[in-house]
Amino acid sequence: MTLAGAAALITDAEARGRAVPAFNVVSLEQAEAVVGGAEDAGVPVLLQVSQNAIVWHGGFAPLLAACRELAVAASLPIGLHVDHVEDAELARSVIERAAELGVGSIMFDAARLDDDANTELTARVAELGHDHGLWVEGELGEVGGKNGAHAPGVRTAPGDAGRYVAATGVDGLAVAVGSEHAMTDRSAKLDLDLIVRLRRAVDVPLVLHGSSGVPDEALRASVAAGIRKVNVGTALGVEGTARLRAELAARPDAVDPRGYTGPVRDSTRRLVAHLADVVG
Repeated sequence: MTLAGAAALITDAEARGRAVPAFNVVSLEQAEAVVGGAEDAGVPVLLQVSQNAIVWHGGFAPLLAACRELAVAASLPIGLHVDHVEDAELARSVIERAAELGVGSIMFDAARLDDDANTELTARVAELGHDHGLWVEGELGEVGGKNGAHAPGVRTAPGDAGRYVAATGVDGLAVAVGSEHAMTDRSAKLDLDLIVRLRRAVDVPLVLHGSSGVPDEALRASVAAGIRKVNVGTALGVEGTARLRAELAARPDAVDPRGYTGPVRDSTRRLVAHLADVVG
């Protein structure tokens, strides 16, 4: 199976009234679990590697290369996306090597800047991305929970969203509608009416970040309201870490990591399959 682009995956999902599940991974085992879970559910997904994961690995090539190989070998379409890039120079490097790395889309996150600076810088990155054939996502109205930088209650205004999309030329828009990054429980309350109004205000797909904290029924409702890409990251860590603790407690003499990371990968795979079915 060849690598799929975000544009094709989202167009197909939108035609079915569904969304593309997009999973952020930080390790090979997590990436394997995502691809396996997608295959179990029969739902195409995006494999995502964030700027933070790139920095942690000391460069973007190793993990992205592994994800590319997993995606190519998968039995259904899988796309490769670089997420939450705040460093414009890193964005440029990723974009210029996208064809080599198998990357089909990138999210440039300048939401911490004021709106004018966000618009100007995102427009430049979007233009470069389009020159290299990438689908580019931007963000307006910072999504909660990112390093505590976002005040509770802040949302993306539909009028601002329309102007931002027109000025930047982004292909997808991450919006603040009540979700938060890094939530370890599923208690987020989404503003579904705002999602509907945002969908009417822009002509590009809407992206929900911080989806790990959103209950299943709210995820389904957000898709019905117009969300077309659903990002999940923390939930994989919550699931995997809980299983790892249980495995190590049950195996006090374990030394071969395959013995205790295998069950972690399997439980993460089951979670991915479930979430992929919920939204995709």
